Amino acid sequence: MSCALALHSCSSTLGVALLDRGQGRSAAFPLARELANGLFDAIAELLPASRWRELSWLAVATGPGSFTGTRLTLVLARTLAQQLQIPLYGYGSLRLIAERRRLELASTGPHWIGQTLPRRGVVAGYYGVVAADVAAAVEELEPPSLNPAGLTSNFWEAQMQPEHDARLMLQLSEPLFEQNIAGPWQQVLPIYPTSPVQELPAQKTSIES
Repeated sequence: MSCALALHSCSSTLGVALLDRGQGRSAAFPLARELANGLFDAIAELLPASRWRELSWLAVATGPGSFTGTRLTLVLARTLAQQLQIPLYGYGSLRLIAERRRLELASTGPHWIGQTLPRRGVVAGYYGVVAADVAAAVEELEPPSLNPAGLTSNFWEAQMQPEHDARLMLQLSEPLFEQNIAGPWQQVLPIYPTSPVQELPAQKTSIES
């Protein structure tokens, strides 16, 4: 039986989910600015570091979200995937919200999902279920960006649920792992539609490997 870990730190709360020999566990840790100090202890509550070599794959939320928080879990997940030589699957935090609301998207049509930022505008992506079958997967029609030109009234303010979405990442990635679909850690990058120091055009910034 496989062992897998998912990390979601795109808000002030860290969500951790574990799949261990067919059993699922999850927890939420409101660490906020203490994430750097509490990250390893939080993970250890579900999976001690002595067992990390048992991991078969990893999943991580890539943002948009807290600049520092998102980067911390991404660096850890990428490092573990590289050292253990296991797949790493990355999921945008807004796409996870769209997955949660898939049935609504199927019935109401595509929506923008995003976060309103004080004095900066809106970071949003465009999501929909384009197939007629309501069981079809969510598609990201427009990636997250700052104040996207096509933003309309079909807008949902993002409601982060880190623990729930960490579990969701495991559900989404387990079939990929079982089908031997590669999850190269090099391709899992943070989504930073805004710069932490000044307002810039939407972009993705890579992490040094």
